[in-house]
Amino acid sequence: MQYQAPANDIRFLLFDVLGVDRLHELEKYAEATPDLISAVIDEAGKLAAEVIQPTNQTGDREGCSYDPETHAVTTPKGFKEAYKQFVEGGWTALDAPPEFGGQGLPHTLKFVVDEMMCSTNLSLGMYPGLTHGAISALFAHGSDELKNIYLEKLISGEWTGTMCLTEPQCGTDLGMIRTRATPNDDGSYAIEGTKIWITGGEHDLVDNIVHLVLAKLPDAPDTTKGISLFVVPKFLPDSSERNPVFCGGLEHKMGIKGSATCVMNFEGAKGWLVGEANDGMRAMFTMMNEARLMVGMQGLGLAEMAFQESLDFARERLQGRSLGGPKNADGPADPIIVHPDVRRMLMRQKVLNEGMRALALYTGRHLDLSVAHPDEAVREASDDLVQLLTPVVKGFLTDEGFNNANTGLQVLGGSGFTTDWPLEQLVRDGRIARIYEGTNGIQAMDLVGRKLSLKGGKLVGGLFNELTGYLKDNPEAPHREELEGAIKSLEEATLWLASNAPKDPEQAGAAATPYLRLMALTVIGYLWSRMAGVAEKKLADADANTALLESKQVSARFYFEKLLPEVHWLLDDIKSGKDSLMAFDNNHWAA
Repeated sequence: MQYQAPANDIRFLLFDVLGVDRLHELEKYAEATPDLISAVIDEAGKLAAEVIQPTNQTGDREGCSYDPETHAVTTPKGFKEAYKQFVEGGWTALDAPPEFGGQGLPHTLKFVVDEMMCSTNLSLGMYPGLTHGAISALFAHGSDELKNIYLEKLISGEWTGTMCLTEPQCGTDLGMIRTRATPNDDGSYAIEGTKIWITGGEHDLVDNIVHLVLAKLPDAPDTTKGISLFVVPKFLPDSSERNPVFCGGLEHKMGIKGSATCVMNFEGAKGWLVGEANDGMRAMFTMMNEARLMVGMQGLGLAEMAFQESLDFARERLQGRSLGGPKNADGPADPIIVHPDVRRMLMRQKVLNEGMRALALYTGRHLDLSVAHPDEAVREASDDLVQLLTPVVKGFLTDEGFNNANTGLQVLGGSGFTTDWPLEQLVRDGRIARIYEGTNGIQAMDLVGRKLSLKGGKLVGGLFNELTGYLKDNPEAPHREELEGAIKSLEEATLWLASNAPKDPEQAGAAATPYLRLMALTVIGYLWSRMAGVAEKKLADADANTALLESKQVSARFYFEKLLPEVHWLLDDIKSGKDSLMAFDNNHWAA
């Protein structure tokens, strides 16, 4: 089936619930009028369905190919043409800084486009997606000279960018990296080392690839405090000379086969320092935090496509009779959508997808306020929420994105297990999102080990102020009692961590994953209450989209009855502590 962009749901969230249509009142986003936002949604949906989606199955079946003699990588059929149309449409420049050729539109719109790209071809979307992280790092930390050399061509899509962090002997523990940067007489550095799992490290979509590489200077501390960041182009921009950085091979993966995941060998390649020496981790986190939000949208995008495919199948597939009596009396059987268990799966997909979209766009709106609002206090409060929710968006949306794709496969039954249907690819493609850009366990540890204590607990305090303030200001809020119970569970879990984690870090480690999930479900509950409240009010309008608004009310009821109650056993999980996790002795494992 052809992808249908969830434009009505996106407009409902942006215009009616989150107020993104009012961002044009801020000077930075003056051009982001409601008409422009609506046009971006429509055009992005068309591009995704008509240009991007047709390349998806080809990309999976062909994959990328590597020539060991030339070190060249060729992308699958149709990728170059689709990427060219994406670039020519200005999509790479959507929210990039105008002073270097960007359009300067809200980051929330970038989230919308990311979802659509990931729904229709996750592999292809990763090439411009990783470039965006490189743009942000250079814009935030690069010298004026580096910005002038690289940003315009990265923003235009003429060049692409990478993040070169991981090495064969280390993943998350970047203090163990061995790549070295030796100063040259001309102010550049000679970069020596090997990086692995580098998305878009080599390919044929563009003429030049700009690598952002973590390396250590000769006398740097052998820890994360000794890491610096360097920009290392495939071709030197001042002379078009080939820089000695080469692809040593492609990873053989279960999914995202159209994305070139490369081993990259730096053989004395010329690089230039980005920011200060030994301050590479700070610059790297500019890339990583942006990439983590983008990966969250990957989980949502795949989940949306899986829902559309499984809903279409459930409406057409005839099997069995409805338990309440035949619904297709003239046919040999009823469509499987009449069966309660199939509906349970479809409703879980739909309601979680719409809740996850609300969480992502809510975070995106605060990201925009954090950089554009004239009031410093508002900027700081929004930045606090973005920092707190970034690991939640990455972790929860990729966990549930994969689960929803897997549920979609289950709706198809045996058909879902075959390559004749697209669900199995969505499941394979989606699995990696829970791993890269920091595994979801790392996201959970970032949340409980770092974000909860930042600014003396101010970040999570701001979230609680918003949640409890909503209940105070809206005494008739839909599903108030259930939401209030979830907030109390989150508060109790937070206090438990504050009391136990400082005394025993393993308690924080044991509680981290259920705590992230508890926070996600609670914030999504808050957003579902808001969505149901808006729907109730708008149903009185003469021109209301009745079907959409009524579906919001039913979906909210399903969420609060069937999904939100999980917060209570998550609290029990957290409070039970680490003992049953850590009690196993070494000889117990093989007993």
